[in-house]
Amino acid sequence: LVFNKNDEATDVMLELTKRERARREALKNGGAAVEVKQVSWRDLPVIKRLEHALINGISQYVDKDVEQARLEAERALHIIEGPLMDGMNIVGDLFGSGKMFLPQVIKSARVMKKAVAWLIPFMEKEKRDKMIAEGQDPDDIDEDDDSNFAGKVLMATVKGDVHDIGKNIVAVVLGCNNYKVYDIGVMCSCEKILEKAKEYNVDVIGLSGLITPSLDEMVDVAKQMSKLGFTVPLLIGGATTSKMHCSVKVAPNYFTVEHPVIHVLDASRSVTVVSSLLGDNKVEYVTDIMEEYDEMREDYYAGLEDRYFLTFDQAKQQKLAIDFDAVSPAPAPTKLGLTVIDYVTLEDVVPYIDWNPFFQTWELRGRYPNRGYPKIFDDEAVGSEAKKLFNDAQELLKEIIANKSMNLKGVVGLFPANRTDDGEDVNIYADEGDREAGKPLNKFCMLRQQAEKESDDPYLSQADFIAPAGYKDHIGMFAVSCFGCDALVQKYESENDDYNKIMSQALADRFVEAFAEYLHREIRTDMWGYAKDESLNEDDLLKIKYVGIRPAPGYPSQPDHTEKTAMWDAIKAEELAGIQLSESLSMMPAASVSALVFAHPQSSYFAVGQVGKDQVESYAERKEMDLPVCERWLSPILNYERD
Repeated sequence: LVFNKNDEATDVMLELTKRERARREALKNGGAAVEVKQVSWRDLPVIKRLEHALINGISQYVDKDVEQARLEAERALHIIEGPLMDGMNIVGDLFGSGKMFLPQVIKSARVMKKAVAWLIPFMEKEKRDKMIAEGQDPDDIDEDDDSNFAGKVLMATVKGDVHDIGKNIVAVVLGCNNYKVYDIGVMCSCEKILEKAKEYNVDVIGLSGLITPSLDEMVDVAKQMSKLGFTVPLLIGGATTSKMHCSVKVAPNYFTVEHPVIHVLDASRSVTVVSSLLGDNKVEYVTDIMEEYDEMREDYYAGLEDRYFLTFDQAKQQKLAIDFDAVSPAPAPTKLGLTVIDYVTLEDVVPYIDWNPFFQTWELRGRYPNRGYPKIFDDEAVGSEAKKLFNDAQELLKEIIANKSMNLKGVVGLFPANRTDDGEDVNIYADEGDREAGKPLNKFCMLRQQAEKESDDPYLSQADFIAPAGYKDHIGMFAVSCFGCDALVQKYESENDDYNKIMSQALADRFVEAFAEYLHREIRTDMWGYAKDESLNEDDLLKIKYVGIRPAPGYPSQPDHTEKTAMWDAIKAEELAGIQLSESLSMMPAASVSALVFAHPQSSYFAVGQVGKDQVESYAERKEMDLPVCERWLSPILNYERD
């Protein structure tokens, strides 16, 4: 077979051979070539149609088919226990074996939810009629009966964190595999999580979070579970989590063979993890993970002993020393102060969308050389599904734009700025008069690299990119959001449409990131105007070929989320743009981006990495923050154990 390039090639060729044989037989018998009628799945019996719809995620006919199946069945419940569960079992098997991908699973879940929603009123009536016939009180029904599920899982985004798209995906995948999921939402306190876990008598607790402060919240939940005598497994997931953090920071507070703490990388692993924890081979499964985590902890602490850190004073002596006389600061901005950005439309930012994170959200990953967009469409394994997903995204994107169901808003601040005399922080001023008078509007505190380098590279801080007093330097900052997603999510939830619910959240993230890209270009070429002649296309922008950087507080170049409060004070992000901060300094709405803007051509992105206690003590003093509080916020990057 010459074109045997994939697993289906032989089957396709055999089907073509059958058709050609039928055509030739017809011609041999003196008749015209006959067209072989293709049997549609819509011609199948209704039970098979339901299974087909589930496996293929087709929700178009579900109400009609479910009603027909109900009329033909003895009881409505039999439809769920029969074709619907049969179909979902096949979906689970295909997903678990890597033969079905996440978008397909979410579509299948949509079919299941819509089918069940249609049947519920009939099942409730059947139950009442049966109880009356048996002489029982029909109102004495346990509405929370969950005995028919494979297990019960509580899902929560921890206190202060508003991001839930990953949690939503995991909840759908577990639901597809007959687990009862109690999703209690976002910004859940430890008390609420444990209270609800007891109330629902769950078998597993799953915690999710995106921002780094969430890591400490997860540690606190683990400690409280141990203190209160919980015995259910604890699952940890989310973009900022890792197996290393789970094994080093979370697991020691709660992990036993009976109730392990396990990091779940993504939705595709969740079913395997939960089924293993609730299955007969739990002890063997957990013991293997326990041994792996023990080894990871040993390696982590051994690595700390082997790694050398400069003292804070040594790191400062080897900082980046920009010659601001040779390469002077960028010219003064065209417009100083604050500018509300409420005129940018979704259509304006669409060309700036980076689609790579979109496919990562849906856990579609091409293999080299087809890893990124648009090459992912050529990938043999995921290309076809990636293209379908992308087309669905384009349809919903056009619908959102047409209906104006989402909108963009933000605020930009451009200020005179100089680094402080000690070279570690940056003072901003309302105007040149205040700079000359030495009256700062606010101070932005920075962190410096301390981990020893094998090269002569400097030990960087963002403060290095701003000129000292005596130079007329400036700094920019902005906060932007995509509004309207929450209402759209509620709409799709009410329609039992998880697929478009998650798609809406994924698109809102893409819109706001594109808005940030668009706005940064506007700052460079117009509002600040230090790169008026820039002529980069959108691909060049995504490759960061422009002059300057826009690092975000809470990310590697400045891993302290508390610096957002200084930014919010300076640009009045809540008052002018409606963008709020949670108690853990997560931005609300969830589809939000904030950043500082540095213009000097020698400014660059970098990772602070781990820092020593001497720097943390200096940093806390400069921020006028109690040391224990400061250490808590910086916990993920400390090179020592805090008290």
